[in-house]
Amino acid sequence: MDVKISAGELQTLFDALPDVVFFVKDRAGRYTHANLTLVRRLGLKRREDVLGRNVTELFPSTLGTSYASQDRRALAGESIENQLEVHILTNRVPGWCLTRKYPLRSHAGICGVVGISRDLNKPDGRHPTYPRLIRVMDYLQDHYAERVRVHTLASLAEVSVAQLERHFRRVFQLTPQQALTKLRIEAAMRLLQGCDSVADIGLACGFTDQSAFARQFKATVGMTPREYRGLYVAAKF
Repeated sequence: MDVKISAGELQTLFDALPDVVFFVKDRAGRYTHANLTLVRRLGLKRREDVLGRNVTELFPSTLGTSYASQDRRALAGESIENQLEVHILTNRVPGWCLTRKYPLRSHAGICGVVGISRDLNKPDGRHPTYPRLIRVMDYLQDHYAERVRVHTLASLAEVSVAQLERHFRRVFQLTPQQALTKLRIEAAMRLLQGCDSVADIGLACGFTDQSAFARQFKATVGMTPREYRGLYVAAKF
């Protein structure tokens, strides 16, 4: 039996999931569907306050520009899979999530974008490899500023590299590389609230140079380190 579900029905389904943002956009980047989680995280009360508007109207300019760039990639036919991101919420508290965006196709071609952003949940402590994987996470926390080799991590967990990748994703919802990136970006966000230079912060967090730091920070946070520092400074006044 050929069963089809509409975007409206998906929207209603995702309304029940407070840890998942769901959206559909047209070719102009305007929201046609948005679940209530997205509405609330934007600090709005009604779905109608989101529909018909685009990300540059709803998010701060730096974030809106970054999300619009992602949308253009999807509209060009690219699928964005498990993009690790920090979403800055209305109270400026960062929240980690994994984002997926896909081209929405019709008989006439690509007609929009559909996607979700799922909050990172707590690790699955019941998984049989959890005690060994915690050794890996502890190592990453102690050595995120250094060059980390995946074979070293696999040895710590007493598994092969392939098993490490599979079990790590099952327990933490991340790959080891994503976990390392998360630790580095978290450290950078803390240090950017101080007075150290952006270049020094990048080196202190394990990035080889300021350019690599800026690229990874923007890909993850949606803004450059300098823009993030400006956001934090503005929040204090």
